[in-house]
Amino acid sequence: MEFKEAKNKFVQTWGALGSQWGINKTMAQIHALLMVSHEAVSMEDIMEELQISRGNASMNLRALMDWGIVYKEYKAGERREFFTAEKDLDELAVKISRERSKREIKPALKVLKEVSAITSDNTAEEKHFVDQTTKLYDFVLKADNMLDKITEYKDNWLAKLVVKIMK
Repeated sequence: MEFKEAKNKFVQTWGALGSQWGINKTMAQIHALLMVSHEAVSMEDIMEELQISRGNASMNLRALMDWGIVYKEYKAGERREFFTAEKDLDELAVKISRERSKREIKPALKVLKEVSAITSDNTAEEKHFVDQTTKLYDFVLKADNMLDKITEYKDNWLAKLVVKIMK
């Protein structure tokens, strides 16, 4: 397999996986392209490589920057904007985990807390509903807290040591 073919296959596969992770295909493809590029890439080059419109490229680059996993770079003498992705895979995982928690887990916790706190007429159906939603809230909260602890490892020397041993 030639380099160009391998790169295209990676970008296309990452894009398909992205839609399973809850982000759109183009956003994942742009991220993949930037992640494997050895230098910053201009929006025009992203548009050409992925065959997407300027609006699509701009909107998805903004979303990736909002997630904190893509950065804008400026080159002396260039009017164009260039972009690069987070290359540190540990840092990338931490940023994605934090963002997904903020966008998906925290809102789900809010709803679970709200629905499990209903006033019940003590019917079997209502008791079961409150019991199950309370258990689900407790489980999701524990999972989110564990995720928070794991993503804080960069600030914790003991967790860094554990991660290093696991590698």
